Amino acid sequence: MNKQNLFFTVLLVVSAVLLVLGVIKKVRSPQTAAGPAGRRKAVIAVIPKGTINMWWDVVRQGAEKAAEEYGVEIRWNGPETETDREKQIQAVRDALVQNVDAVVLGPNDFKALVRPIEEVHEKGIPCVIIDSAADTDIYDAFAATDNLAGGADAARLLGKAMGGQGSVLLIKYVPNSASTDDRARGFRETLAKEFPGITILAEDYTDGTVEGARQKTSDLLSRFPQTTGVFAVNQPSAVGAYKAIQAQGKAGTIKYVGFDSDSLLVQAIEDGSCVGLIVQDPLQIGYLGVETAVKLLNGGKPARDIPVPSMVVTIENVAAKKQTHAAALGL
Repeated sequence: MNKQNLFFTVLLVVSAVLLVLGVIKKVRSPQTAAGPAGRRKAVIAVIPKGTINMWWDVVRQGAEKAAEEYGVEIRWNGPETETDREKQIQAVRDALVQNVDAVVLGPNDFKALVRPIEEVHEKGIPCVIIDSAADTDIYDAFAATDNLAGGADAARLLGKAMGGQGSVLLIKYVPNSASTDDRARGFRETLAKEFPGITILAEDYTDGTVEGARQKTSDLLSRFPQTTGVFAVNQPSAVGAYKAIQAQGKAGTIKYVGFDSDSLLVQAIEDGSCVGLIVQDPLQIGYLGVETAVKLLNGGKPARDIPVPSMVVTIENVAAKKQTHAAALGL
């Protein structure tokens, strides 16, 4: 065999080996969502309401878990604070410029994010909404807690703890946050229907931060010293409201219920200063957002509405929940 024939023989053998290895790799990776030609992995933009909130950090953990399992890449980008609507709008548009394959979005404003969601649709890109709704139906799936039901659970928890009598403060989050507004509505409606002996003295929005919630609650407690119960609608509001109750020496005296969790609030349940918490599963919400996007990219037809159950955490079950749902509890 001359050198030229030997060269071509070796080339054919190497090509055959590479072809076989490529087939094996493909067979071994059946769940990987394919990106456009020339890109090994599909890229999914995951855009949270805010990046500095502990709750959204757990959502990110869930998204990363799904990305690893399904062999896709996620690009996590969003505003620092949940009140920065313009930066979230820009994050969506940046994702479109980057030609991502799918978008997973937690809208931080019910109205302001409508047009960006429509732009995703116009590009023919799958869009999964998580956590909080927007005022449009142009999306492919919605994975979130049943926030109305969660607010109703909070009303029942607080109403029973108060013996059906007394006066409460409702500490809300920021305007046009659909998820937290639904919690407030579920709380308000259930309290009126099932506990007519309890009056809502006042309800007000905060500025979206723990410190803002602390200050708002402190001001309301000073204005309404007859307050016997407080409900706060999400993690920063709940932590801030509890700190205000503590600072006024009323922890344990005022019946307190929060939505979402934090190590401080778990400790408050354990020492009797907090009646209980309505706790979401942010890990699961992040996971389902990415998993659903992968299904859409692979031609599947996932359910349009994907409910993620919340749980009621009280002194009776907090020890068990710390073992089974540590991430959801913020531990």
